[in-house]
Amino acid sequence: MPELPENPDLSWDLDDFSNQDRARDFVMQFETTMCVYSASVEQLYTSYEMFFPQEWQRKLVILPDPQAYHDTFFNIHPRAVAATGLYIIPGELIGQDGLFLANVDENRTLGTRQVPFAAGMRAIMDNQADDEPFLPILAKGDLREFEQSWPVLHLHRVRPGVLEKISDLDRHSLANVIYEKLETLFLSCPKAPIGN
Repeated sequence: MPELPENPDLSWDLDDFSNQDRARDFVMQFETTMCVYSASVEQLYTSYEMFFPQEWQRKLVILPDPQAYHDTFFNIHPRAVAATGLYIIPGELIGQDGLFLANVDENRTLGTRQVPFAAGMRAIMDNQADDEPFLPILAKGDLREFEQSWPVLHLHRVRPGVLEKISDLDRHSLANVIYEKLETLFLSCPKAPIGN
């Protein structure tokens, strides 16, 4: 039975979700495809499990794999992690299938353009400078509810050029792990042209 982690960044509240089952189902598809960041300990977890313990109702608990110490990146300073303003949304929110990438306006409404997740993410990644790759990750607070019932995921990104305490080899490894996980997520997304 998992215990609540001492690290508060790894215990996410689901209190505000009117449809918690939908939120659980949505976020679980990212368990093996997105890395999770903890600002309080400056670590990025690439191997972890998500739990929803009955004793702690309305909690999502993220437990890094204790056997995979090498799958944790250390010295990831909060300065090197930035909010993107981009969201992964379920296609059902806009009458489509699969996952979509969208922006959300200041009044918490969907922006004017939503694109299929894999195509949109590849386009962003392809247009980044080599020394500033787009490396999306998740952090506490990124799982949010939209329009009273739909779970969405805000994306943060790691900026490897700002990381001062890790080696070039670790920077390269970090980027590779994030890309490999995203490729797994891309494979699960239906092929669709960018449109809307």
